[in-house]
Amino acid sequence: MRYGDDATIRRLLTDTDVWAVVGLSNDTRRTAFSIAEYLRRNGKRVVPVHPSAPTVAGEQGYATLGEIPFPVDVVDVFVRSELAGPVVDDAVKIGARAVWLQLGVRDDAAALRAGEAGLDVVMDTCPAMEAPRVGLPWTR
Repeated sequence: MRYGDDATIRRLLTDTDVWAVVGLSNDTRRTAFSIAEYLRRNGKRVVPVHPSAPTVAGEQGYATLGEIPFPVDVVDVFVRSELAGPVVDDAVKIGARAVWLQLGVRDDAAALRAGEAGLDVVMDTCPAMEAPRVGLPWTR
């Protein structure tokens, strides 16, 4: 099953402000770091979520989604597929508008739960790939 039609992808990339990036740390070698930078360059507030709760690019990090004291629009999931389900469930609990499971991250059961809870779901793709594909003039 495909999650994330073009209209949903475009809406999430244009009509959201706060992205919690689960798995984001200060390790510049990790894809989560470069994608977080990409999101920031294109106007998103990026909140790091990582067990060590690092401050990344001046943004205070949190150990869990539940610790974030303000609304989150999109939970961007940079964890292995077998760990994604609990993150998606936490996104539902905090009232996020959407979950975005990154390229290579798949959990159909979790995606179904999120969809049934009313969240938009994008799975197994990346904002840096999708923005140009759906015609957004984002800076790479």
